[in-house]
Amino acid sequence: QVRLQESGGGQVLPGGSVRLSCAASGSVFKINEMGWYRQAPGKQRELVAEITSSGSTDYADSAKGRFTISRDDAKNTVDLQMSSLKTEDTAVYFCNIKALAGWGASIRWAEYWGQGTQVTVPS
Repeated sequence: QVRLQESGGGQVLPGGSVRLSCAASGSVFKINEMGWYRQAPGKQRELVAEITSSGSTDYADSAKGRFTISRDDAKNTVDLQMSSLKTEDTAVYFCNIKALAGWGASIRWAEYWGQGTQVTVPS
């Protein structure tokens, strides 16, 4: 099984910063894309930022210039540094990976999600 453990988040004042971290554990052999998504109340889950195994990054327009995604392949972790936070950044943030994982005959490429961590930026 693959487990994604997220940390960070909480309540942050407007203009403040917070760092989210996600660590993948379990029978993981290779990870391609690692990313962060978010879901605000009443809205659909959306991509915030993604980083490929080669280090290429992609950001939502709302995140460009404010958020930075990074990964550590030795630790199977992905971080999201968020700065200049706004009230509209309030959401549950989910870690996501696309990985080759499993045991024996069940080894396959699949997508995995963390349970989410709340980030609240009060007005």
